[in-house]
Amino acid sequence: MNQEQLDRIKSGQGFIAALDQSGGSTPKALKLYGIEETEYANDAEMFGLVHAMRTRIVTSPAFSGERVFGAILFERTLDDAFEGQGAAEYLWQTKGVVPFLKIDKGLEDEANGVQMLKPIPGLSDLLARAKAKGVFGTKERSVIKQNNAAGIAAVLDQQFELGQQVLDAGLVPIIEPEVDINAADKADIETTLKQGLLERLDKVAPSTPVILKLTLPEVDGFFRELVEHPSVLKVVALSGGYARDDANARLAKNPGVVASFSRALTEGLSAKQSDDDFNASLDTAIESIYRASVA
Repeated sequence: MNQEQLDRIKSGQGFIAALDQSGGSTPKALKLYGIEETEYANDAEMFGLVHAMRTRIVTSPAFSGERVFGAILFERTLDDAFEGQGAAEYLWQTKGVVPFLKIDKGLEDEANGVQMLKPIPGLSDLLARAKAKGVFGTKERSVIKQNNAAGIAAVLDQQFELGQQVLDAGLVPIIEPEVDINAADKADIETTLKQGLLERLDKVAPSTPVILKLTLPEVDGFFRELVEHPSVLKVVALSGGYARDDANARLAKNPGVVASFSRALTEGLSAKQSDDDFNASLDTAIESIYRASVA
């Protein structure tokens, strides 16, 4: 793995921007951006519009490695370009932002209170291609909806098995067992989840650490043991549906945890804004998330 990028993630001040909206979440992301489904006729046009949105974000003067130290890309974006330069290369070489790649293919139907990862065909080739393009790590998301011990254990076993494949390919996995913010027993889920994470992290070599991406917890400072674990490079938080102000307030109460927001990052941005208004809105969003991440 790239040592300079590793050091940037380990000691960098700032947060990771999640720019990895995929097929299922793209229409909603575009609608929040002010583009209705009637404005595109097919998937190709849809993905073209969301790439234009991402391009506008990453090429903005507000978006740089000074406050954003990482960004997660969708697979289609990896094969596309920003300002004529390969997407991952542009992020690192032009913006000083460490590139990650979303590798999961979505979720299975709920069973045992969780949604597992779908199979990832061609994983080895995808990881090799990502590494060749300068990607530092990967992201893979599962969802936990109930405090079901068997379901949570299955999610974590799958996440860490996949994480080891990513490590073996010379990349760093972002292990993401998201907890549904609407779960009635969210705090209990987080207790079970943290115990399971600690048990599995003890089997991960500190020389090949992982990143954890977790839902903002109900108890302030709840992830301290994870933040301090020698096999954890970074603990990042997803906004999970919380509005930006709420997500930032919760994040600021969790020392050592930084943001990896998607919806909260793009909240308030619109395709209809002038460049000046867009850049000002993005700067406000980035600054607020940065401040919460370094609080």
